[in-house]
Amino acid sequence: APSAAPEPDGCPVCVWRQHSRELRLESIKSQILSKLRLKEAPNISREVVKQLLPKAPPLQQILDLHDFQGDALQPEDFLEEDEYHATTETVISMAQETDPAVQTDGSPLCCHFHFSPKVMFTKVLKAQLWVYLRPVPRPATVYLQILRLKPLTGEGTAGGGGGGRRHIRIRSLKIELHSRSGHWQSIDFKQVLHSWFRQPQSNWGIEINAFDPSGTDLAVTSLGPGAEGLHPFMELRVLENTKRSRRNLGLDCDEHSSESRCCRYPLTVDFEAFGWDWIIAPKRYKANYCSGQCEYMFMQKYPHTHLVQQANPRGSAGPCCTPTKMSPINMLYFNDKQQIIYGKIPGMVVDRCGCS
Repeated sequence: APSAAPEPDGCPVCVWRQHSRELRLESIKSQILSKLRLKEAPNISREVVKQLLPKAPPLQQILDLHDFQGDALQPEDFLEEDEYHATTETVISMAQETDPAVQTDGSPLCCHFHFSPKVMFTKVLKAQLWVYLRPVPRPATVYLQILRLKPLTGEGTAGGGGGGRRHIRIRSLKIELHSRSGHWQSIDFKQVLHSWFRQPQSNWGIEINAFDPSGTDLAVTSLGPGAEGLHPFMELRVLENTKRSRRNLGLDCDEHSSESRCCRYPLTVDFEAFGWDWIIAPKRYKANYCSGQCEYMFMQKYPHTHLVQQANPRGSAGPCCTPTKMSPINMLYFNDKQQIIYGKIPGMVVDRCGCS
């Protein structure tokens, strides 16, 4: 049997801990993909992330207001999330090109917003459309309008009398601009979104215009180069139910500990080291891992497991050192459709270890 104190050279306990660390890292990779319902890591490079990441207030608020380190202290009566899959809290859907069926001579190209069935079946608490308005040289009154697009009818061709039938005004806003540095404007979109979710076939996209007194359109709707981070996007706050359960206790150790019993050890996961640039935040978090022996002599720490082993001494390979309590982390990431998602992923931080 291994001694309680590790040997300076050829330390068997150290080797086992290293093995446990490597297994934990591989497990974290597969768990994140599974819990985010991704078959593989999205193929999004650091350069693409810089182009797609909106330079807008809500994104910075998410980064500022939420703890992305995953290592915040939990209160004693903390109730852990048991549900396996990630609980989406905020979804940011970037504008995409419209369907050709709603275009006349290739216009308008913007904007269509895609929502997954998962999001469409949640309770929407808030929905806001964000539009960036170009700077004005002097104070001006700007008239912003949002038109709902519909497929062209037989008469709705370029120059035809029915072309206007595809434009249905759903929002109109008068804005006083004073800034010379550009302005992010938010528009309440909850009612329109509810309509789209009830009838997904009606979501053909929208056209956005913001005209100043000279007739110049200040709304940035181009999806091409030069407008990176300034594209329109939809910000949704949604609510999902989760299950909860109580925690139990365990031992805490550090890497220099001589403890050979089942214990929790520190482990920092670095997503940049994985090459996972599609994760916006956190770039790293404290995940922790379990390692150590589970022998009958430790029954004073794990009485329940010891009683089970006594009842059936030959019917089991013995208890294993495993997480007995885990907590979630908040994550901001790109999914495989290049949408920005803010969600809570349960079971990603080991808070307690035990023999079971």
